[in-house]
Amino acid sequence: MLQRIQTVWIFLSIIGTIFLFITGQDYSLFGPVPFISIVCVILVFLGFISILSFKDRKRQSLLNKISIFINALLLGLLAYWLLTLSGGINFPEKGIEPLFPLLSIVSLIIANVYIAKDERLVKSVDRLR
Repeated sequence: MLQRIQTVWIFLSIIGTIFLFITGQDYSLFGPVPFISIVCVILVFLGFISILSFKDRKRQSLLNKISIFINALLLGLLAYWLLTLSGGINFPEKGIEPLFPLLSIVSLIIANVYIAKDERLVKSVDRLR
Protein backbone atom coordinates (compact mmCIF):
# COMPACT_ATOMS: atom_id res chain seq x y z
CA MET A 1 0.00 0.00 0.00
CA LEU A 2 1.64 3.14 -1.22
CA GLN A 3 -0.59 5.43 0.82
CA ARG A 4 1.09 4.67 4.15
CA ILE A 5 2.68 7.43 6.22
CA GLN A 6 6.21 6.03 5.90
CA THR A 7 5.96 6.48 2.13
CA VAL A 8 5.48 10.20 2.71
CA TRP A 9 8.56 10.33 4.93
CA ILE A 10 10.66 8.38 2.45
CA PHE A 11 9.47 10.69 -0.33
CA LEU A 12 10.47 13.69 1.80
CA SER A 13 13.92 12.15 2.07
CA ILE A 14 14.06 11.80 -1.71
CA ILE A 15 13.08 15.46 -2.10
CA GLY A 16 15.89 16.47 0.28
CA THR A 17 18.34 14.45 -1.78
CA ILE A 18 17.12 16.08 -4.99
CA PHE A 19 17.61 19.52 -3.43
CA LEU A 20 21.15 18.51 -2.47
CA PHE A 21 21.74 17.37 -6.05
CA ILE A 22 20.57 20.75 -7.35
CA THR A 23 22.43 22.94 -4.88
CA GLY A 24 25.56 20.83 -4.49
CA GLN A 25 26.86 21.19 -8.04
CA ASP A 26 29.62 23.63 -7.06
CA TYR A 27 31.21 21.29 -4.49
CA SER A 28 34.43 19.52 -5.40
CA LEU A 29 35.17 17.07 -2.62
CA PHE A 30 37.46 14.71 -4.52
CA GLY A 31 38.73 16.77 -7.44
CA PRO A 32 36.97 16.59 -10.80
CA VAL A 33 34.81 13.58 -9.83
CA PRO A 34 31.14 14.64 -9.31
CA PHE A 35 30.96 12.75 -6.01
CA ILE A 36 27.85 14.47 -4.65
CA SER A 37 25.93 13.91 -7.87
CA ILE A 38 26.77 10.19 -7.88
CA VAL A 39 25.80 9.76 -4.22
CA CYS A 40 22.55 11.68 -4.77
CA VAL A 41 21.59 9.44 -7.69
CA ILE A 42 22.29 6.36 -5.56
CA LEU A 43 20.21 7.75 -2.68
CA VAL A 44 17.26 8.60 -4.94
CA PHE A 45 17.45 5.11 -6.45
CA LEU A 46 17.49 3.51 -2.97
CA GLY A 47 14.56 5.69 -1.92
CA PHE A 48 12.41 4.67 -4.86
CA ILE A 49 13.27 0.99 -4.35
CA SER A 50 12.33 1.42 -0.68
CA ILE A 51 8.99 2.97 -1.60
CA LEU A 52 8.23 0.23 -4.11
CA SER A 53 9.11 -2.56 -1.66
CA PHE A 54 6.15 -1.75 0.58
CA LYS A 55 5.13 -5.41 0.84
CA ASP A 56 8.45 -6.45 2.39
CA ARG A 57 8.81 -4.26 5.46
CA LYS A 58 12.15 -5.77 6.51
CA ARG A 59 13.71 -4.92 3.15
CA GLN A 60 12.21 -1.45 3.29
CA SER A 61 13.69 -0.89 6.74
CA LEU A 62 17.07 -2.24 5.61
CA LEU A 63 17.14 0.05 2.57
CA ASN A 64 16.29 2.99 4.81
CA LYS A 65 19.13 2.09 7.19
CA ILE A 66 21.56 1.91 4.27
CA SER A 67 20.33 5.32 3.09
CA ILE A 68 20.75 6.72 6.61
CA PHE A 69 24.35 5.47 6.68
CA ILE A 70 25.16 6.97 3.27
CA ASN A 71 23.52 10.27 4.27
CA ALA A 72 25.53 10.34 7.51
CA LEU A 73 28.77 9.85 5.59
CA LEU A 74 27.74 12.56 3.13
CA LEU A 75 26.84 14.89 6.00
CA GLY A 76 30.24 14.34 7.57
CA LEU A 77 32.05 15.00 4.30
CA LEU A 78 30.06 18.17 3.64
CA ALA A 79 30.62 19.44 7.18
CA TYR A 80 34.35 18.77 6.90
CA TRP A 81 34.48 20.54 3.55
CA LEU A 82 32.62 23.57 4.92
CA LEU A 83 34.86 23.77 7.97
CA THR A 84 38.02 23.75 5.86
CA LEU A 85 36.62 26.20 3.31
CA SER A 86 38.04 29.69 3.43
CA GLY A 87 35.66 32.61 3.14
CA GLY A 88 37.63 34.44 0.50
CA ILE A 89 36.63 36.23 -2.67
CA ASN A 90 36.25 33.06 -4.73
CA PHE A 91 33.60 31.54 -2.46
CA PRO A 92 32.30 34.21 -0.06
CA GLU A 93 29.29 32.33 1.31
CA LYS A 94 29.08 28.95 2.94
CA GLY A 95 26.12 26.90 1.78
CA ILE A 96 23.22 25.17 3.42
CA GLU A 97 23.93 21.87 1.70
CA PRO A 98 24.60 19.87 4.92
CA LEU A 99 21.00 20.53 6.01
CA PHE A 100 19.61 18.36 3.20
CA PRO A 101 21.30 15.10 4.30
CA LEU A 102 20.24 15.94 7.87
CA LEU A 103 16.64 16.34 6.69
CA SER A 104 16.91 13.00 4.89
CA ILE A 105 18.31 11.26 7.96
CA VAL A 106 15.54 12.56 10.21
CA SER A 107 12.78 11.66 7.77
CA LEU A 108 14.19 8.15 7.22
CA ILE A 109 14.38 7.57 10.97
CA ILE A 110 10.74 8.59 11.31
CA ALA A 111 9.84 6.30 8.38
CA ASN A 112 11.59 3.39 10.13
CA VAL A 113 9.58 4.08 13.28
CA TYR A 114 6.34 3.79 11.30
CA ILE A 115 7.58 0.66 9.53
CA ALA A 116 8.27 -0.92 12.93
CA LYS A 117 4.77 0.04 14.08
CA ASP A 118 3.30 -1.67 11.01
CA GLU A 119 5.38 -4.77 11.69
CA ARG A 120 4.15 -4.92 15.30
CA LEU A 121 0.56 -4.45 14.12
CA VAL A 122 0.82 -7.30 11.62
CA LYS A 123 2.38 -9.60 14.23
CA SER A 124 -0.37 -8.81 16.74
CA VAL A 125 -3.08 -9.55 14.19
CA ASP A 126 -1.40 -12.85 13.27
CA ARG A 127 -1.34 -13.81 16.93
CA LEU A 128 -5.12 -13.39 17.22
CA ARG A 129 -5.95 -15.76 14.37
